[in-house]
Amino acid sequence: MSPKLLSRLLRALAAVLLLAGVPAAAQTTSVAALSDQLAKAERDVATVDRALDARVDDEQRDELRTKALAAKDSATDAAARLQEQLTLVDAKVAQLGTPAAGTSEAGDIRAQRSALQRQHSALDSAVKRGRLLGVTAQQLIDEIAQGQAAQFGERLSAHSPSPLSPTFWRAVLLSAPRDLRRIGATVTSGIVQARTQSRGSVPWQALAGALVFVALLGPGRLALRRVGQRFLIEGAPGHRVRRSGYAIWRIAVGTLTPLCAAFALVQGIRWARLEAASWTPVFDGLIAAMTFAGLTLSATGALLMRNQSSWRVAAISDTTATRLRPFSILLAALSFATIMVDTFNRAVNASGAARVASQVAEASLHLMLLAATLLALGRLRAEQANDEQGQTTRAGLGAVTLLAWGIVLVAGVGLLFGYVGFSLFMVQLVAWGAVLGSATYLLMTAIDDIATSLFKRSSVTGRTLVRALGLRGSSVDQFGVLLSGVLRLIVAVTAFGLLLSPFGAGNGVTSLLGRVSTLAQGVEIGGVSVSPGTIVRGLVVLFVGLALVRAFMGWLEGRYLPATDLDGSGQNSVRLVARYVGIALAVIWALASLGIGMERIALLLSALSVGIGFGLQAITSNFVSGLILLAERPIKIGDLVRVGTDEGDVKRISVRSTEIELADHSTLIVPNSELITKSVLNKTLASPLGRIQIQFSVPLGTQVTRVRELVLESFAAEPAVLDDPAPSAFVDSIADGRILFNCFAHVATPRAAYGARSAVFMALLERFHDEGVDIGTVPQRLEMVAAPTPADDRPEKKRGAPETGDV
Repeated sequence: MSPKLLSRLLRALAAVLLLAGVPAAAQTTSVAALSDQLAKAERDVATVDRALDARVDDEQRDELRTKALAAKDSATDAAARLQEQLTLVDAKVAQLGTPAAGTSEAGDIRAQRSALQRQHSALDSAVKRGRLLGVTAQQLIDEIAQGQAAQFGERLSAHSPSPLSPTFWRAVLLSAPRDLRRIGATVTSGIVQARTQSRGSVPWQALAGALVFVALLGPGRLALRRVGQRFLIEGAPGHRVRRSGYAIWRIAVGTLTPLCAAFALVQGIRWARLEAASWTPVFDGLIAAMTFAGLTLSATGALLMRNQSSWRVAAISDTTATRLRPFSILLAALSFATIMVDTFNRAVNASGAARVASQVAEASLHLMLLAATLLALGRLRAEQANDEQGQTTRAGLGAVTLLAWGIVLVAGVGLLFGYVGFSLFMVQLVAWGAVLGSATYLLMTAIDDIATSLFKRSSVTGRTLVRALGLRGSSVDQFGVLLSGVLRLIVAVTAFGLLLSPFGAGNGVTSLLGRVSTLAQGVEIGGVSVSPGTIVRGLVVLFVGLALVRAFMGWLEGRYLPATDLDGSGQNSVRLVARYVGIALAVIWALASLGIGMERIALLLSALSVGIGFGLQAITSNFVSGLILLAERPIKIGDLVRVGTDEGDVKRISVRSTEIELADHSTLIVPNSELITKSVLNKTLASPLGRIQIQFSVPLGTQVTRVRELVLESFAAEPAVLDDPAPSAFVDSIADGRILFNCFAHVATPRAAYGARSAVFMALLERFHDEGVDIGTVPQRLEMVAAPTPADDRPEKKRGAPETGDV
């Protein structure tokens, strides 16, 4: 692993703090201060430009990129603030107006116009200067990135003799005396410096640093673990939060305690002046090596949690954790040794052959460790497959394992053919990816557990939000899920930027943050500046608008509509129209806050009309039909309607469809266009009454008066039949020896007609039986008619007569 990992990460953190502080000051700044800010940015850009004329190493390149990025942000910020003041000056000039031709202005107005024109010229030139500085700084940043990418590619493609060839070892042996002499000189200088400074006095600073080093790495680290575990047990809500929180705490303790311990040790040596000048890079590398080894050991240990399975976050068995833990310890030790060896090689200015030999050893050890880990994983998967009796394992793990074996194969072949840099990069990338992936997985899990536990309807925070703000419980749950998703996305993007950063590949985290800073300044899209600030402002305006719509709807439904004479269907129509109009106004208000005027909204609507013409005709037709239904109200909620062969009650009318509850309690969803363009039977539109119709026939000679009396008495005996309109019975016709009666009665609602009709039928049948009235069918008579005997009436052919068709 690269020894500059810690310095790169700290530099990335400094870049984060710098970027966070750039747009913080929103108050108006004087033109002089902004001009000084532009001058400083211009000097920094010139410094970076001159420095790039010479060859720079990785550390200098990172410093130059940070300086150029800061200069770009400073110039862009100054230009934006100057543009605001320029807009104010233009507004004042516009307020003065244009002097009329042939007239002279007053002296004070003329002087004010001249002063405003001078301010306009100065501000306009300053704005252009700031924008040009921003473009120049961005070009320098791109040049640095291209140079770094080219150097990284050269390092990967560098070729040396194969480690299996005599040429490789001959070069190492030839340079060995010179390397040993340089190592001896470095060691001797360190010993001489230590003896000189400790002669006649006790280096108590170094001893104190060593004691702090031992205390932090030993009892201090264990005590901090126990303190965090006890705090989480007593104060953290829920088992999930305690597990993930403890994993993050272990990573923090396992990374920071080695860092602080190494820093205390090195600082004690330096305070005691025991450090020689040639040993400064070694001690700096010791701090980086201790920190990275601690991160490796703690991240993998928190993931495996070998000795505390109840606190394990990942779905890993105890056997897997026990088998893999030694490999994580070896990885931490190998990372520490790699950083220290590379640092020592640079400190003693080792020869190229010695450095390549060191890289061969590092790559070989990484390859062996990776291959041993993959073999152990393979044996574990085989044992689990046998225990599960042939059950299939997860395909994702198999794909990752296959990819890792491919990397081992490619890196091994590259090492044998002399591509040492490429091989070392591949295996170190896998090792760093495992460490970074473990930490990222645990951090994302902790974020999800904390966010979803904190913002949950049953939590203290959730109950407080529900009671104080009147939010629904589902809204609190949704906010927790959304917050978790956003934070985890940020962590994932940051981890992706950190993946190649320690190796000097690409732009690293600093460039990633630079892109984020550019987005924070705003991106011009179609004449509209889109930035996180404007997006947040638009979301806030939309939220406020929807809250106002909700408050208005509450007043409308709770106070105003109950005081009107509208029925339920009319109130529903008013509610729907008011809600959609309010939402439309809130959306327009939010778009206006983003700088999107009505002309752009009209352009958007015209573009949508083209899409509607091609693919949204049915939806638009249903929407317009729904508005017509709500306005004209030919069908209202509660009406009994028949659509085709289906009959039921209207339960809900929306702008797209209408819901009809059928007799079997199922729901028929009918598009609104069907109700507007086709025939619909509404049984309760004009009158709520229902009608009963009864038809029967009696033989000719039956006393029709008595039959009519029986029918009317049966109608009167049925409670559902209304007295007004009064029931009636009519003789409809006389045919085939029978008298056909057609009788009518009315009930309160069409829904009661079927039951009332059945009751009247049953009463009539019983009374007709008692009275001896025959209501049977007309008797049918069947006559058998003999078929006539067929006669052969065909004329005989005359003898000698010609046949048809003969000539």
